[in-house]
Amino acid sequence: MDLATIVGIALAFGSIIGGAIIEGVHFSALVQPTAALIVLGGTFGATFVCFPLSSIIGALKNIKIAFLPTKVDHEQVVKDIINYATKARRNGLISLEQEAQSVRDPFIKKGISLVVDGIDPQKLRETLEADIMAYEDHFKHSVEFFEAAGGFAPTIGIIGAVLGLIHVMGNLSDTTKLGGGIAVAFVATIYGLLVANVICLPIGTKLKIRMKEEMLRRIMILEGLIAIQNGENPHFIEQKLMAYVGGH
Repeated sequence: MDLATIVGIALAFGSIIGGAIIEGVHFSALVQPTAALIVLGGTFGATFVCFPLSSIIGALKNIKIAFLPTKVDHEQVVKDIINYATKARRNGLISLEQEAQSVRDPFIKKGISLVVDGIDPQKLRETLEADIMAYEDHFKHSVEFFEAAGGFAPTIGIIGAVLGLIHVMGNLSDTTKLGGGIAVAFVATIYGLLVANVICLPIGTKLKIRMKEEMLRRIMILEGLIAIQNGENPHFIEQKLMAYVGGH
């Protein structure tokens, strides 16, 4: 579980609600189902219009990555590649065939299989780069989905506030309810800002970080397998791949 995501969302909501209560705002005044319906329904309805169904489903599934990410250990990737390089240097590329059968990662499995099959290094690079680009394109849709939702939410919140004010203006005869009615109307604006700046945009940013981590892992695997195919020294391969690790 990504503790930073959980703590961040809890801290944001806790600070905002806590600050409002300290200022004398009753918690019940912040709970407005109608405003929530307008903001959530309007925001995600508008966002759904922007994307094909497959991208919407993919984005909703990828929410879990922000909370339950798969750990990407770049140093372990280097160790695995060096093990493959050492084995290939001692026993030949054909000795990696067993690794291709036992490894679970589909990207590594495909890469090793191509190396064992003796594919041309340039073709190997083109094939694996195509896989990386396909992964990036698929995942970018999830990032863009939440960024789009974050862009729509504040505007939908304003629409909710305007609708509330229209209702208030239609009941000006009862002045005792004006203050409460106006306060309720502006809750929609708060909801829109919260949905955008505490949920959608942060999740989009977190997914973007996860995407970059996974793409770096795949690029390291690509460069490592090409180096193995070219018969490069395992020590040299290690130095080359560790340059990618850097601060990760």
